[in-house]
Amino acid sequence: MISTRNLSLLPDVDRLKALMQSMAMLDAILQPEWQYRYYSFNSKWSAGEQMGSMRNGQGDEFFALFNTAGCWFKGFAHEAPMSPYRDDGSQQVWPGILDTIPVEFAKCLTQPAFNRTDTTLCIWRRYGDASWQRGPIVFPKGHHDPDGSAYLLSPLDGRPETYTKWAAQYFSNPSPDVELVRRIYEHRRLTKKLIEQLNPAITLKDLTADIKEIGYPSKVRRA
Repeated sequence: MISTRNLSLLPDVDRLKALMQSMAMLDAILQPEWQYRYYSFNSKWSAGEQMGSMRNGQGDEFFALFNTAGCWFKGFAHEAPMSPYRDDGSQQVWPGILDTIPVEFAKCLTQPAFNRTDTTLCIWRRYGDASWQRGPIVFPKGHHDPDGSAYLLSPLDGRPETYTKWAAQYFSNPSPDVELVRRIYEHRRLTKKLIEQLNPAITLKDLTADIKEIGYPSKVRRA
């Protein structure tokens, strides 16, 4: 299971970006109302930056900022033992989580949209890094997921089956066929037939603005 104590199964920067675009595109197809979606992706976040996010409507969220250096990822699991709002009343981010952020991502710490205080995990990977990185954290003992990272990161394993299983529980629509989800994960071209198979209540034209915002490609992405 992916967590800050085992990041080896988390996709690399470019694959994570493609994955988050796919998940946002699937959400847009399955749920036309933006405010009820789980995953989103803004390919025009700012000059040279793109941003993927998740909000579950119950206080848990993550943000993934992609720039020319790589990816900076911040998450918040509101019930995690390492929450800033833990019982000691400190309202301070757990020591080590934000202490060694590379200069390439330093401005993320002052970005109001990311809310620095609401943080239980932070990881990053520059294009020159061999793996994902995190700060020097001493995790509290006696908890299987103290920062909520297993809960927040496990859906990002890149497996269509993972999204399909989750969507079956979250959306009121019938569960999407895993092979249709796989096509979106592979960034296959969106067609009228594919959209109808995923959600007959929406059309390709209805998705025009979402496709543009997400930056979903019109060509197949090769492995």
